[in-house]
Amino acid sequence: MVRRLIADSCADFTAEKKEWTGVRLVPLTLTVGNENIIDDESFCQRTFLSKMRAAEECPRSACPAPERYMREFEGADEVFVVTLSRHLSGSYQSAVLAKQLYQEEHPEVKIEIVDSKSASVGESLLILKLRKLLEKYNFEETAKRIAAFRNSVQTKFVLEDLEVFIKNGRLSHIQAILCNALNIKPLLGGDDGVIVKLDQARGVDRTLKKLAEAVAADAKEATTRTLAIAHCNHPARAEAVRQMIMSKVPFCECMIVNTGGLSTMYANEGGIIVAY
Repeated sequence: MVRRLIADSCADFTAEKKEWTGVRLVPLTLTVGNENIIDDESFCQRTFLSKMRAAEECPRSACPAPERYMREFEGADEVFVVTLSRHLSGSYQSAVLAKQLYQEEHPEVKIEIVDSKSASVGESLLILKLRKLLEKYNFEETAKRIAAFRNSVQTKFVLEDLEVFIKNGRLSHIQAILCNALNIKPLLGGDDGVIVKLDQARGVDRTLKKLAEAVAADAKEATTRTLAIAHCNHPARAEAVRQMIMSKVPFCECMIVNTGGLSTMYANEGGIIVAY
């Protein structure tokens, strides 16, 4: 019996957690200027951030083709795929199509496609949970339990640089002008996979405090759950956020990771993402 865990490359892991889960990451493609960059092990965050700063046009991303997912299905009897929110990318639909095409030739292979309704470490928490569930349950029961767990996961983030969000239309032009002029940093979160503004404050530090307060207000069963923090090239800020949150909420463990390619594109330098 070969069971396989797959995620798109928006999922962010430490090397240790990635090895423990055995997850296979299917890369998206990032475009900066006229250059296409594959979001895989070759991704260099420092170089990418430099290219983003120099580019006149907004960076873009392209989801994996169905064939790329199908390649990872080969040789498996049971497969779970976790993608970033269907509202943020076509990765989910590509994986669904890959499942349909693959099962036409291999109807005996069980494949479950999970829309994380999140991104970055929100996806990662689902893969970590799947790894544990598959130690105890069969495919069908695991599918039910991961759906319930997915609906309980919360994702929140604070961005120091809103440039990519502004250019991609995530913030209205009027909101963007006010945010830049007044140094207002929004606290953003996910609502059924859609990005929403939860709060705001002047300056990153004040908004991060609001982030910690928001986590304390809605975290449930924290003693049995993992707090996951992704940062874009700012480990000191991630550690400060960890301390603020852990002083308020007794999560059983905390995972801190630097953002991969797609998360770096949206979080931009100094961005912080938390999921729990």
